Amino acid sequence: MRRAHYRYFLAFTLPALAVYVLFAALPLLNSMYYSLFDTDGDVARFVGLDNYHYLFTNPTTSERFWNALVNNLEFFAIHLLVEVPLGLLLAALLTSGRLRRSTGLYRTLLFIPTTLSVVIVGFIWRLIINPLWGLVDYPLLGTETTALPTISLMSVWQYVGIPMIFLYAALLAVPSDVLEAARVEGAGGWTTFWRIKFPLIAPQFGLIAILTYIWTFNGFDLVFALNGSAPGPNYSTDILGTLFYRTFFGSSGQLADLDLGATVASVIFLIILVITGAYFGLLHRRLKSYEL
Repeated sequence: MRRAHYRYFLAFTLPALAVYVLFAALPLLNSMYYSLFDTDGDVARFVGLDNYHYLFTNPTTSERFWNALVNNLEFFAIHLLVEVPLGLLLAALLTSGRLRRSTGLYRTLLFIPTTLSVVIVGFIWRLIINPLWGLVDYPLLGTETTALPTISLMSVWQYVGIPMIFLYAALLAVPSDVLEAARVEGAGGWTTFWRIKFPLIAPQFGLIAILTYIWTFNGFDLVFALNGSAPGPNYSTDILGTLFYRTFFGSSGQLADLDLGATVASVIFLIILVITGAYFGLLHRRLKSYEL
């Protein structure tokens, strides 16, 4: 039996681990390595943290970085404040019993946008909100105050199926005897949900929040599909992913700077690592307190 388990481990785990190392871990380590060097000359020269110092002190690069970081925080906040409550509402409706006969159909329809290409999503929404022939006669993507919220809500529409599925599964896992006891005590549907179901599924919100944080701070595709590598107007939709792309590959009149691009990528990784590490550290401490 042990040999069989070992073979299954080798057959399924090692290929996935190899893909992860090849396409995620090695490029990340490579970026962190090059962020410590100056490769403009014929020979790479070790410069330590000079690239980081330049990123945060040069007027142009620091302005672009802090603008992208603030936009990324707004991008994350809109997802957290709109996508998660909407996913909870949809999950509650799917488990309410009123849609029992068609739950599978509605669940599939709500999850389909998540599987669509961002190019298709961007094209569809550009048609819908086009001020000339769309449903909205206001240039939402052409105004600084509305461009980023508009793109964020497009992204919410596409990915709301993910928190919905997490919360749907959590609601299905609520013990039926607990719900039956609540009904015997005379609790209505609203009371049962907020007093019993919601506290039981509450731990899922922390996991959803940290996954949303990781995804939004790795965000790039939808913004790039809609506005290119210099998201406008006036960089109002520029996030860290597009800043990295523009810096590393060069675009929109900006020359490629491999060292500075690697520095931006490393800073993005550190931003994600610090918050994610803090979350799992707090989670570990809480679980240990429960064991005690």
